[in-house]
Amino acid sequence: MTDNPQLDSLEVMHNAAEEYFEIRIGQERGVLNYRRFPGKLLIYHTEVPQSRERQGLAARMTKAALQFARAENLLVEPRCPYTAFYFQRHPEDSDLLFRR
Repeated sequence: MTDNPQLDSLEVMHNAAEEYFEIRIGQERGVLNYRRFPGKLLIYHTEVPQSRERQGLAARMTKAALQFARAENLLVEPRCPYTAFYFQRHPEDSDLLFRR
């Protein structure tokens, strides 16, 4: 969580049809894009507005994507540098990591 209660209350929305997760802060939008394959969720892009970097928003979207992957019995292939970094910082989620 952040030190900002307003940011903590923001919901991560999932658009499965378009294969992305998003978080909206007023007119600003953070997004995590993925592609779903049989048995795998390939995350290829995570972005938050520059003014919102380092506020935990990318981590919240990534957590939501990993919860989705876990619920769907999918492994995660991190093609996005942020997602790869997230896995390094959160070894508790390494069971979801797709190994080539």
